[in-house]
Order: sequence, then structure tokens, then C-alpha cells
Amino acid sequence: MKAPKGAPNVLVILIDDMGFGASEAFGGPISMPNMAKLAQNGLRYNRFHTTALCAPTRAALLTGYNHHSNNMGVITELATTYPGYSSVRPQSITPVAEVLRLNGFNTAQFGKCHEVPPWELSISGPQDRWPTRSGFEKFYGFLGGETNQWQPLIYDGVTQVETPTDPDYHFTTDMTNQAISWMNFTNALNPEKPFFMYYAPGATHAPHHAPKEYIDKYKGKFDQGWDKLREETLARQKEMGIIPANTQLAPKPKEIKDWDALSADEKKLFTRQMEVYAGFAEHTDYEIGRMIASLEEMGELDNTMIVFIAGDNGASAEGQMNGMYSEMTYFNQVPETVEDMLKHYDEWGSDNTYPHMAAGWAVATDVPFTWTKQVASDFGGTRNGMIIHWPNGIQAKGEIRSQFGHVIDITPTIYEVTGVPAPKSVNGIPQDPVEGTSLAYTFNDGASAEKHTVQYFEMFGNRAIYQDGWYARTVHKAPYLAQPYATLQEDQWELFNTQEDFSLTNNLAANDPEKLKAMQDLFMAEAQKYHALPLDDRTFERMSATDMGRPSIMEGRTSVTYGEGMRGMGVDVFIDLRSTSYTMTAEVEVGANANGVIVCQGGKFGGLSLYMKNGKPSFSYNFLGMETTTVTASQTLKPGKYTIVYDFKYDGGGPGKGGVGTFLINGEKAGEGRLAKTQPGIFSVDDLADVGIDEGPWVANYGTSSKFSGKIKKVTIETKK
Repeated sequence: MKAPKGAPNVLVILIDDMGFGASEAFGGPISMPNMAKLAQNGLRYNRFHTTALCAPTRAALLTGYNHHSNNMGVITELATTYPGYSSVRPQSITPVAEVLRLNGFNTAQFGKCHEVPPWELSISGPQDRWPTRSGFEKFYGFLGGETNQWQPLIYDGVTQVETPTDPDYHFTTDMTNQAISWMNFTNALNPEKPFFMYYAPGATHAPHHAPKEYIDKYKGKFDQGWDKLREETLARQKEMGIIPANTQLAPKPKEIKDWDALSADEKKLFTRQMEVYAGFAEHTDYEIGRMIASLEEMGELDNTMIVFIAGDNGASAEGQMNGMYSEMTYFNQVPETVEDMLKHYDEWGSDNTYPHMAAGWAVATDVPFTWTKQVASDFGGTRNGMIIHWPNGIQAKGEIRSQFGHVIDITPTIYEVTGVPAPKSVNGIPQDPVEGTSLAYTFNDGASAEKHTVQYFEMFGNRAIYQDGWYARTVHKAPYLAQPYATLQEDQWELFNTQEDFSLTNNLAANDPEKLKAMQDLFMAEAQKYHALPLDDRTFERMSATDMGRPSIMEGRTSVTYGEGMRGMGVDVFIDLRSTSYTMTAEVEVGANANGVIVCQGGKFGGLSLYMKNGKPSFSYNFLGMETTTVTASQTLKPGKYTIVYDFKYDGGGPGKGGVGTFLINGEKAGEGRLAKTQPGIFSVDDLADVGIDEGPWVANYGTSSKFSGKIKKVTIETKK
């Protein structure tokens, strides 16, 4: 089938974890000239919204349905068995990429995909929700919430790519090269065939990894601190007309300290964190500029509708009060001190860190609002700057559009612009009616009445409802606090008139309790309609597949045998070694001076590894990249076949405790050592388990190569309570 005559190309760009007040295009302090150029020659939307969290926004973006309708009420790692929260997209919802592919478009995705359920992230599948089974003919990127930008875990289609080792490598550059190559290739072969490309870098989600020259550009630019920065951004936003002149700066959350109350060490560390974040963002903009320049060289820029969304949610406050040298400390609930983090000051943003910034900077880049990512009841969590650039279809240049919009509106907009109808049936399966509203009516009429008049918001119990300019909400939980402010039943609701109060600073609940009650009732009706009920405010508690009842191919298994070449196994498809006793039994054949990994899990910022070094079996436990304990066998192995056993007896007494590890070579004891502590949580979100190699930043120092120099017949891992 050929695409409708005259259908343009479509390029959707989605930045990760960027607040409304971060980029220069929306009055922020970060230089992003290529984004700003698109805004100058296109339209800026200042009342566009996301879901407040990554995977839910992406599911809604790529389908035109609310996140709970997609069963993506939270990120995939926190899925439950409730409708709306399972993370398994219904067959009655077909992604826009598949619809366009079936209607004559070439389709490709580059960058981040966080919509695949964890139990499906393996060769055993099913791979129905992988990008190449969701309408994209080409996929090059990573599966999950984040990846190491210097040494990422990448898939080309469904095949894992060997981890890059070039010291000058950066993932954003790599994915941009891939995107440019794909565009040029498809255009050369069939210049009349339109394409749909989804470009979703890992930036600016943690880890904040950026080339040094970009970090250095911001040296001293944030010494004024986050309070002054908020005021400066507000003034620029008003001057640019991004926000109404009467907009008030919403107060910071009470937990965020005043900048002037910080110590000298805190200020030094925190400014460095923001310098790295800004450099990360500007570097991303540079790469986007290369892609757009290539599009222009092809002669396709004017014929391409570019949708640039600056954030899948607000800026992230998940860095807690002080930021983090390694984000894995957050997932293991291990605090980092300012003193310890300052030791990494000069290398912050390099491959020796896996960093996040202090929550104060998230608030400062979500100006003029109070809150951040995860807080779906505040525009700081959900309002993101959005630009649409399409010279052939939009006559206006540099104008601002203030009609209410939501991420579910992008797919209907694509359907209207391309002339491809929203499907009623796909492969014989009836489709649900699309839930978003096309924004095409705003393109050449800035004064037109908004058509998206009702929208619910919900995430972790933070919930709100919008209707015809009115907004009712309750802030239930902060992203940096373990407990909510109140129970779901006792939450205090607020009421705002957003037509007069852009930043949600004038609570009208006491003035109009009847209106508030009507809005609360409307929220419950919408929440029920779109499967957001029952409300669930749990976070870390939902990380256990067993407790949540979601699928796990490791469920109930206490023994698994692995073979050489098995790699890229995530936490849900590798036997769980946390807070338990276990035995690793490896049958190997070695030559002289054997080296390399037998089996490993995790990486540089937390992991464990059984390996050979200079002919001796060794076991290293890397605790969050902070300290590594190594147990080495007393015996140097001569060439031959061996059964190597590493037996770990856990102390017990709760999660994260230590234990004793013992080596046996062909049944004979060959040394032991003690681990003082272990990680209670995950080792890594992107550095997975491998046999015969350590793919990614290494768990331990193996020498010149992690590849096993001998042969591995099998490795059996058995857990014992």
C-alpha cells in the first residue's frame, strides 16, 4: 500500500527528564540553539502536558491513548496485575508506527524504549512489545529506563550489539549517526516514500554523561544557586511571552533548602551537578542539529512535520536532596554524603560516575511551577515545552499556542496531517477509539477554541483533573520521600483557575467548595473510565515480581544452568542472588595462565563476577562502585578440565547482609573470604548478566580483556535459603 498522496514525513523528538524551564526556547538557562531555531520557525506550545513519568508518557505518545488505557500506569518495572498497570499493551490498541507502516510509510526508532515488560526482555520473548514488533522496521537503541551513555547496552532490532569500547564514544552521537544513515538510505532508495521516525535519546535522564567540552561551557554559570536561577528564568519566560506577565513564581517544596542556607561544600558539589546536566542537554541539542541538517540536505526539511517534546515529564528530583555519584545508590536506598561525592568532583559526568543531580535543580528547571517528575498533580511534573515545525503545513513562524494539549494528542495529529485514518480494525482485531485530540486545528489559528477540554492525571497517588480551564488536584507524595504526606483518603485537594493562574499559586478550594466537589467527582469518573483505579501509591514495594504477582521466568526457580555466550540477561531473567546463599558451579577447560569472566552480573557501579585471572579462579563483589571485595583461590590452574565451585553462605538477618564465600576446585577446598555486606537491591538497570564475557563497564579489573580464554561447558547457579 502507498501512503496518501502528499503525506509528509514525520519526525518525533522526545527528550528525557527535562523541565519546562530548562531550555532556552522556553526561557531556561541551557543553550539549545537547534531547538530554539525550530521554535523560531515553527510553533511553541506552552500548555502541553505529559503523564509525569517516562514509560507511561511514551506509551501514550506512540498510541494516542491514555497511559492507563495502555496498561502503563507506571514504569514496567513496577507493573502489577491490575488492569491499567500490567504494562502489557492491549491488542485493541495499535501503535501509530504500525498503522503508518501498514499505510506505506518507512518507520524507525532510535534511542530509548521503556515500554517492554521486564519479563519479556530476553531471547525467550515474547517480543511482541519490542519496537520491531510494534511497527518500527528499524530499531537502534536501548530497552529500559536508562543506560550508560559511554558504554550502553544497545540492540539493533532484537540483536544485542557488542558494547562499544572506543574512549570517544557517546551513545547520543552513535544513535544520531544511525538515524542519519537510515534517513539517507531510505530516501536514496525510494524518495517518494514518506517516513516516520521516532528519535528518543537517553538524555537528559540520569546518568548525566556528557563530553567534557560541553560541561566546561557551563563552568560558573550556576554559581548563583537554584533560588536565583528560578527568578532569572521566570523573568526570561515573561519577556519572551512564554508565560503570562502576571504569572507568579510558585513556591519551592518545603523540603528544598534555600541556597543561602547551604554549606560551601554543598554549593560546590551542587553547581557541578547542574553544569554537567546542562552540558548533557546542550550536547544532545548539537546532535539533533546534525540530524536536522541532514534532513535539510536531503531537501526534506520543509516536507517533514517535526514534533519536538522537551521532556517526557518534568525534571527529575529522584537525585534526592544531595544528588548522587552513582544512581544505583538510589535503587538500593544507600545514602551518599556530600563529602564522599566531592571526591568525584573533577570526574563528574565521566565514565567513572553514574550521576544524578540534587532535587533543588529539578525544581529550578521546572519554573514557574513547584513540583517535578512523578508529581502528576502539578504542572512541574506534567507541563513540557513542545514545538511543531512544518514549513509546508504551517504558515505561522515563531508564534505561541496556548490551547490545552496532552501527549495523547500527538498520534491523532499525525493521523490528520498524513491523511492516514485511525484504524477501526488491525489484523482482524477491533480497535478502541483513539482518546486524544488532533492539534492540527491550532496550526494556523492561534485564537481557536481548545478542543481537548477534559484530562485526568494520576501517578503514585498524585492526581488531578482538568476541565475547561479549571484544575483540581492533590499532591499526595514527593519523589524524594519514602512516605506520602497523607493517606489517599485524607489527601487535601486544591482548586485553580488556570486561565488566570498559570503557575497554580492561588488555591480557590475554600472559595468554591461546590466546584471542587464537582471536579473531584469528575476525576473519579475519568479514572474509572480509563482504568486508573484502584489507586496505588507504592513505589519500591512494587519492584518485587513475586509480591506483585506479575510474570517472571525465574519465579520459583532455585537452580538454573547457563551456557557460554549467554549474555544481556536482565534482573527478571537471571536467577536472583540478592540476600541469599548460593552456589556457582562452573565446568570449564582452561589453558595456561587462564583469564576472563566465567559468569557475571551487574557492572562498574555494582555487581558480582566469577572469573579467572592469571590462572587463578577469583570472585569479586562490587558494592555500588564504592568498594570491591575479591576472594581468590589459592590454586593456580594448569591446562585441563576443572569443576570450579564458589559457594556463598549468607549471614541472614535481613537484606543486604554479608557472608562467607568458599572456593572448591574439583571438590577440594581452595580458599575462602568474607563479604561484609551485599546490595539489597538491583545491581544495575542496564549492565546485565553475561557468561564468558563482561559486556559493559566491568565489575572488576580483569586485565586487558573480559572474554574467557578457555571453554565453558556450563555454569549452574543454585540458590539456598
